[in-house]
Amino acid sequence: MSELLKMTGIGKSFGSVRALDDVDLTLHSGEVLALMGENGAGKSTLMNILSGSLVHFEGEIFIDGEKHAIGSPIHARDLGIAKIHQELQLVREMSVAENMFMGREIMGKYGFVNKRAQEREASKYLSMLELDINPRRLIKSLRVGEQQMVEIAKAISLNARILIMDEPTSAISKTESEHLFAVIRRLARENVGIIYITHRMEEVFQVADRLTVLRDGKLIGTVDARNTTRDAIIHMMVGRELGDMYPKAPADIGDELLRVEHLNLVSQKGSFRRQLKDVSFELRKGEVLGIAGLLGAGRSELLECLFGVHPNDATGDIYIEGKKVEISSPEKAIACGLSFATEDRKGKGLVLLRSIGENMSLPMLKLFKKGPFIDVRRERTYWRKQMDDMSIKAPGYKTLCGALSGGNQQKVVLGRWLMTNPKVLLLDEPTRGIDVGAKAEIYSLINKHAMEGIGIIVVSSELPEIIGIADGIITLCEGRITGNFTRGDVTQEKLLYAATLRQEEAI
Repeated sequence: MSELLKMTGIGKSFGSVRALDDVDLTLHSGEVLALMGENGAGKSTLMNILSGSLVHFEGEIFIDGEKHAIGSPIHARDLGIAKIHQELQLVREMSVAENMFMGREIMGKYGFVNKRAQEREASKYLSMLELDINPRRLIKSLRVGEQQMVEIAKAISLNARILIMDEPTSAISKTESEHLFAVIRRLARENVGIIYITHRMEEVFQVADRLTVLRDGKLIGTVDARNTTRDAIIHMMVGRELGDMYPKAPADIGDELLRVEHLNLVSQKGSFRRQLKDVSFELRKGEVLGIAGLLGAGRSELLECLFGVHPNDATGDIYIEGKKVEISSPEKAIACGLSFATEDRKGKGLVLLRSIGENMSLPMLKLFKKGPFIDVRRERTYWRKQMDDMSIKAPGYKTLCGALSGGNQQKVVLGRWLMTNPKVLLLDEPTRGIDVGAKAEIYSLINKHAMEGIGIIVVSSELPEIIGIADGIITLCEGRITGNFTRGDVTQEKLLYAATLRQEEAI
């Protein structure tokens, strides 16, 4: 394979913070290079330099042996470089096809955009990923996982020679991931060089030829994927032995905390919300209950119903500590002792341009009221305590959430909801898009608060994760419960089988 890209001596500082320090990276044509490292290691900064988003840096970039000073994302695109962003770069009010061809619209002979031609082309790339999505649909009507697949199709449509994939599977199902891996292999056979950023170790060994590891802005090394191990990669990333990934203590499960009986959710005309059909289960004090299933199974909708997001379309009975409750809004859910950390921490979980403290206070402003004002001193005492309890790495509570790493953002979300002293904590994909070190910290926090008697429901697409942290697991398929497992008798094979049982097969 010929050398397609060479980055040498790359350095970048943001004020006094050294984000990259003398980093080298080489990519060959037809190669999949995994770029690994914890959040804050410098991966995104390095790729922003390559994709033209950052233009003032130290070092040199060579493409096909020719030196280039990449001055903008458009310049990068003209050089054959495309990037799939972890945080979606889509316009919600526009259609799938319009998003895919934004800035490079297909024009008709009279100077107008040829929408039909764009939709035909969009369908071609969506089909490549085996996506049954109408290119005329608005982005806002799609779930996060579907939007992620549109972002991937958009990048593939650019016919790039260097394709940067930043956490492309963070919000998609296992089946969709397999489709993506097949496309990656095909692109590699066509001599496209792919830089693949992921925190999912199993993916590295499925798709990567080599791995380059960064830590604290420095190059730790590059190794052949066939000649290394998961433990060796983790050690390179964190500089220490990670130990047991899932620090699950023996569960001290108490009395019934939450009972759900015959929960149904209907999908109104024009809505792309998944339905729920006769869902019943129990959660006990100190128990971690996992919810598994493929994308579109109704996992997120289940948590949303419990939190009062769909009061007009949901039916069924909910009991808290044996008492029937009516949860018709998130405000009433909080009053009943429920808290909900959504899967989309940047879109729905945080106000990125506000501080850590302000984000933590959002569901608790009434607690801090002192007459017509906010008791600032009391509020800040809570902020400091929660930052310490959650081990949030930031200069202080005034730090903007948008400046934090993914793992620390997730801790802010969890810290906020734990400040409400919940009885039941609902977590939708709590470790999506964060590194292995931050994941271990989140698992420890889940374990700690379960031991304090909180009942926790966790939705996760990562089967090893849900098996590792849950006391019991239920699977959903097409909005129905299709499996119920205890910690001692569950395997990935059993979960996958149950998660694919359609209505006519379910027991």
